[in-house]
Amino acid sequence: MAHPYLFRLDERVSRGLSHWDPAHRERHRRFILTQQNDDGGFGGRGLPSENPDEPPEGRESDLYYTAFAVRALSALKAFSADNARRVAQFLNASRQHQATVIDVVSWLYSALMVQAAAGVDLLAHADTDWPVRLAERLESFRSQDGGYAKTREGALGSTYHSFLVALCYELIGQTLPDPGRLVSFIRDRQRDDGGFVEIAPMKRSGTNPTAAAIGVLILHSSIGPNLREDVLAYLRDVRSGEGGFQANTRIPFADSLSTFTGYLTCSDLNAPSVIDIGQLEQFILSLEHPSGGFRAAAWDQSTDVEYTFYALGTLGLLWSDRTTPARA
Repeated sequence: MAHPYLFRLDERVSRGLSHWDPAHRERHRRFILTQQNDDGGFGGRGLPSENPDEPPEGRESDLYYTAFAVRALSALKAFSADNARRVAQFLNASRQHQATVIDVVSWLYSALMVQAAAGVDLLAHADTDWPVRLAERLESFRSQDGGYAKTREGALGSTYHSFLVALCYELIGQTLPDPGRLVSFIRDRQRDDGGFVEIAPMKRSGTNPTAAAIGVLILHSSIGPNLREDVLAYLRDVRSGEGGFQANTRIPFADSLSTFTGYLTCSDLNAPSVIDIGQLEQFILSLEHPSGGFRAAAWDQSTDVEYTFYALGTLGLLWSDRTTPARA
């Protein structure tokens, strides 16, 4: 089985961050671990408590944020066996709480990383045909338009969730059924501005669905020169004067999520010249909090594990690409 795209991406990020000074890496490792809950999982930033002496409300552990914390720690080469065993406790308790595609992919990815870091096999007692059963479960998210919806009740396929399903099939070593139908779905999400939309009724492309679309096409099709140039033209339109990428052409500021996905797309299309690399690096570093963690954008006042991963991911890709010979 080919090395899954998600793991290849993680390795690129980790390789780039290995060039960062240890003090910076340690600062962010400590921040991420402060976000871990007693049950071993991680939550979002939550809402400020009415009592300033109490922790924020709504920071319950969540599979989505736990996966981002695991990715960030792994990128820093700081996901220790002890960390992994604590996460395993949360994952074990969350086996039956996977209602969405995001839940399924987040649980599976985290479980595989836990096994690699601590040797804890959360699937050890599963039936031997669990990959086949999981594939059947993934197909329950498939919509009539050929894509995959967020939930089983979803009527419209989502570009982003279709990408997640494609990643999941890779992780379990199964073949995605009728990939041509998925590719057609993805190509139908492209708009005249060169980018891609999240769902069919949308008219204005977004940076993140464009990155997801290119991800699916890299996995299951080919990207011809015309498509490549159309996408790069769109990415030029969503470049921000701050140095990063905007979520779409109507959003007047850059954010770390769109910058991560925008730069990743440029990198995967072997077109780093679309953006000023030095300016992009400075934009991301400007979001760094002195005590660790990253904010989402210049206007943001808080940090969390999700946006910390996006920032670390962007820096890791930048620095990895800087030390890797250009692809032909």
